[in-house]
Amino acid sequence: MKILHAADLHIDSPLRGLARYEGAPTDEIRGATRKAVENLVDAAVSNAVDLVIIAGDIFDGEWKDYGTGLFWVKQLARLRDEEIPVVIVAGNHDAASEITKRLTLPPNVTQLASSSPQVHRFDDLDLAVIGQSYAKRVVTDDLAAKFPEADHGLFNIGLLHTSLDGRPGHATYSPTSVDTLRGRGYQYWALGHIHQREVVSEEPWIVFPGNLQGRHIRETGPKGASLVTIERGEIESVENLELDVVRWVNCHIEVSNANTFEDVLSQVSEELETSTESAYGRLVAARVEIIGRPPIHNDLWRRSLELDMEIRAFGAARNDLWIEKVKLNTRRTSEVDGGLIESIRSRAKRIQDDPEELAIVESLFADLRNKLPQEIKISDQNDVDELAPSSSDHLKATLDSAVDLIAALLGETEAL
Repeated sequence: MKILHAADLHIDSPLRGLARYEGAPTDEIRGATRKAVENLVDAAVSNAVDLVIIAGDIFDGEWKDYGTGLFWVKQLARLRDEEIPVVIVAGNHDAASEITKRLTLPPNVTQLASSSPQVHRFDDLDLAVIGQSYAKRVVTDDLAAKFPEADHGLFNIGLLHTSLDGRPGHATYSPTSVDTLRGRGYQYWALGHIHQREVVSEEPWIVFPGNLQGRHIRETGPKGASLVTIERGEIESVENLELDVVRWVNCHIEVSNANTFEDVLSQVSEELETSTESAYGRLVAARVEIIGRPPIHNDLWRRSLELDMEIRAFGAARNDLWIEKVKLNTRRTSEVDGGLIESIRSRAKRIQDDPEELAIVESLFADLRNKLPQEIKISDQNDVDELAPSSSDHLKATLDSAVDLIAALLGETEAL
């Protein structure tokens, strides 16, 4: 028996802020969630699965129009034609209170109730799926604590959208514990909500398959679903299927040994080539961060715009690569500058260390921050390696970068 476990499809996720990137492959990225769903259905058919289970967040909230629902019904109908049943629960993004537009689903699909845990039996498979949908977006109760104990004559699957015992970067919804899940006696827990794949336990199996398609730089690496193979009532294997269409990657490139500008570009080129090769033909959306203490630190900062454009050109020259952002984050080889530069650096350090002085500088930029588009504030605030523009940490980091740039420019002037 084979079961395909997926979660967090987020069909037609709006991908806010993408338009601000010049040259972004907008159409391909916006269509990636749909193509990934098509890949999911293809995988179900090609692997001849007996059941597809989806642990919430099929949608990303209220549909903009019925096109989102029509696409989903069409994919479910493909599974119906192959006689593959589907069981789903709603999560926080597609809770009953979040989706007002409705379309009738094909008869092979069962969406479990939101009022209480529901048991759906498949007598021909000797299997039961137990789960509960969200009635509203915010669910703070431990839903799993009310799930019935296992039917020992069946293979039992718990289907739940949950933050479990708390996972960084995700809101706390339907929190529960591994001990609570184990206490139900089920053989497999099919979880959703956490977008990073994770096998929490193998006794019993407790699995987050991750989301089906990364949507931005906070969702890097391979994405897909879990293929569960069961033999004689025991789990034989849980295989990760890579079903994403666009692969987001963070490239941190250490250039401490680079002696020339060209050395840096060569290292970047090699890292990007490795990333595209490992994506096996998918479009790679890459963020490039240059780090380390290279002897050409000043030269890199003087030529930062040229560096940015040269790296972006790597993506412009091919069809399988787009450079989402370039970050220059190198540091000096020496902590001592001397003269005017040292005075500037010391002054910046005093501002960083004195809350009152920092507050004064923050107030100077308050009006500018307020004028930032909301999408930029949200994007940066949630980014794994970005600081919110309104934070003091962001200002401190900006001061460091400003001093490095000033030092590089002054160094160029002195050389002349």
